Amino acid sequence: MKNAITIREAVTETDTAVFWTQLYHYFERDIFPEISDREDEDRAYFLGEEYRVNMQKIHDRRQNRGYYLFFQRDGQDIGFAMPVMYTAEDGKCFIMEYCVYPEFRGKGMGRACAGVLLNWAEENGALYAELNYGGNERRLHFWESIGFIKNGADEWGEPLMMLPPKEDVPIHIEILSDAEDWQLGKLENGFLKEIGEEALTEEGRKRLSQAVKDGKITFFVAKRGYRSVGMCSVAECFSTFACGSTGVFEDFYVEPVFRKKGIARKLAQAAQDWCGKKGIASLTVCCAPCDESMYRALGFDVHLGTTFAYLP
Repeated sequence: MKNAITIREAVTETDTAVFWTQLYHYFERDIFPEISDREDEDRAYFLGEEYRVNMQKIHDRRQNRGYYLFFQRDGQDIGFAMPVMYTAEDGKCFIMEYCVYPEFRGKGMGRACAGVLLNWAEENGALYAELNYGGNERRLHFWESIGFIKNGADEWGEPLMMLPPKEDVPIHIEILSDAEDWQLGKLENGFLKEIGEEALTEEGRKRLSQAVKDGKITFFVAKRGYRSVGMCSVAECFSTFACGSTGVFEDFYVEPVFRKKGIARKLAQAAQDWCGKKGIASLTVCCAPCDESMYRALGFDVHLGTTFAYLP
């Protein structure tokens, strides 16, 4: 069919070389046209050998592999994409890179190519799609027009978007067992971003991990198959009023795409039940006035006055 957009995979050395040449042009032209101090480090990485080596390893692995794809129309390449298909995990297609060449942009070509890519992903086992839009407003609006929704941040604090899964999958709650789980960092950064705080630093991640290992804090995570989509935590402390342990409820967060599905209630209930079994005298939460009704509905219905804090 004339003007139909198709996908072809770069499989030969020549095609792969062309793909990376176009990818580097895309970085220089569209991603790093003006360089700040921070972006200069990013530019060096993405245009350097390390990024290519890392992506080639993902491309070459047998499971959860990446693809070098070209969009083609009437026998001519008009753009490219680099998705990674996590079919051995929870069916995620993560779109690492996406570009329509400048001379072919306009008249809905970007949306048309994105639709072809998403159809290709579904045919190859993807159940949903995710990407990092880099905080760029133009890319944000483009992917929103496709149906993607802002959805927290990744383990490095970069903003994510997701095309919601078509099917509901049962959610179960479990206690975090791996203090090094990268998904904990992803959820923490999504939580911090939502409340206007900076993402975890490397030092912060190490301290958080150590606190989990030492039993100072216990995390409850909502799992949708492999993917962690929500969390809460309980930090224990000794109370002279109770002459025993009390708990502080914190880190309450559900990824935006998965809200209004009862996950928040399941998380709060799991934390409350755990406290009851451990003989923890009380579980308290400090919240903004706008969240009071939510916490009351979740069982935090005993008012203990106003909390003040000293921050050295």
